[in-house]
Amino acid sequence: MKVTVENKKGLNKDLKVFIDKKTINTHLDEKYEEIKKNVVLKGFRPGKVPKEVIKRQFGKAVYGEVLDKVLKETTMKALDDNKIKPAGQPKIDLKSFGEGKDVEYIISVTELPKVNIKSIEDIKFDEYKVKIDQNETDKRIKEISQNQKNFKETSVDYKASKGDLVIFDYKATVDGKDFQGSEGKNTQLELGKDLFIKGFDNNLIGVKKNETKEVEVTLPENYPQKDLSSKKAKFNCNILTVKKPSPVEINDDFAKNLGAKNLNDLKELVSKQINDQYKNSLESLTKNTILKQLEKFKVDQIPENLIEQEIKILSHGMNEEEIKKNKSSFEEKAKKRIKLGLILNEVGEQNKIKVEEHEIQEEIQKQLKMMPGQEKLVMEYYQKNPSATASLRGTIYEDKILKVIKQKAKSNNKIINKEEAEKLLKSAQNDDHDDSNLEQDEKKVKSVKKSSDQKKAKTISKKTRKTKKVSKK
Repeated sequence: MKVTVENKKGLNKDLKVFIDKKTINTHLDEKYEEIKKNVVLKGFRPGKVPKEVIKRQFGKAVYGEVLDKVLKETTMKALDDNKIKPAGQPKIDLKSFGEGKDVEYIISVTELPKVNIKSIEDIKFDEYKVKIDQNETDKRIKEISQNQKNFKETSVDYKASKGDLVIFDYKATVDGKDFQGSEGKNTQLELGKDLFIKGFDNNLIGVKKNETKEVEVTLPENYPQKDLSSKKAKFNCNILTVKKPSPVEINDDFAKNLGAKNLNDLKELVSKQINDQYKNSLESLTKNTILKQLEKFKVDQIPENLIEQEIKILSHGMNEEEIKKNKSSFEEKAKKRIKLGLILNEVGEQNKIKVEEHEIQEEIQKQLKMMPGQEKLVMEYYQKNPSATASLRGTIYEDKILKVIKQKAKSNNKIINKEEAEKLLKSAQNDDHDDSNLEQDEKKVKSVKKSSDQKKAKTISKKTRKTKKVSKK
């Protein structure tokens, strides 16, 4: 194989590839020998069909497969030998091919620009740790206790009021007739929440234990039995008991009911939970600080084809007039995103960052633990949605790249309190900076890598695609 680089125009290059007919014939002979072992033709024993017979019957198909294979292998080698990383899929233009002929073709490719990431060591960023005051932990536990209501029995003369729990049996009718679901036993309603039928709660205010109460309400429009929707129903209620809410005592038993070992353990868990809430937000703030500095790195040229692809993504769903109106804005945003993607990709490649399958599975397992009872649904979601798994891969890839950058850059560790953390986050929200989505950039990086690692081998001429593959039956 002989390769010459021609027509260098910035990032665009043409590679002229020449493969002599002797090499092609060698590949053809190997293919015929492979077919000979498996092909079955009437009048010949298995494995004994002459090459000339196979050639007459399958010659065009065999040549098509061989040419396809040669184009893939030589295109890959030509780009690798010349250290060219394609920004998108290379185009192939076959100039000469056919049995008994040399193969000559042109690879037209847009190359990824060179990216200098030495300046990573000059990046400066703050890393925060929030010190949670004990009063803040106690306040959060008190809020939790208020949601863990403890209802206690009341006397026979006690009248139900808003916030009380009323337990009752009922039998309902519409136009004097029973209907499906018209009976209920030990129904519990916390008065004031209006969770049963709109307006039903108010009718139970003032009821007492062991008395009966007739409640008339209008069934909702979306009632399961359509013929009963919006109709008036009468509920004959037998009040079993009325319970009054009482404050929950914050002690070891309370903590155990929440899954902690004791009250001290609960306080530690709640403190960690509060810290983690701020930690995630502050880590995002640190990430954006790093990304802003990466955006200032110099990239001499950005491939036009990548800009066009990104503009299509940004303008998806818009009409021509809207696209034309926002063209310059889209172009600027596209360049920024692609530039950041190229820089991140370079960090990933130079540091040989990869995402292993076990890392994806570990992340899925973390999500399963966070959604008890829905493990099967989560697993099915990832199994049925490859794009979701790819997104997860992108998140892991992002974390690993940022970790490397943090190791090389200059960090400043700060311990701050809750108020300082909230002030920082509020200031970040008011910042009108157009934050780049690293996960999307990673997808673009992966797309670029796919172009250079895989797609460059999939550039087969339409002429060869028309050739039928050989049957080995």
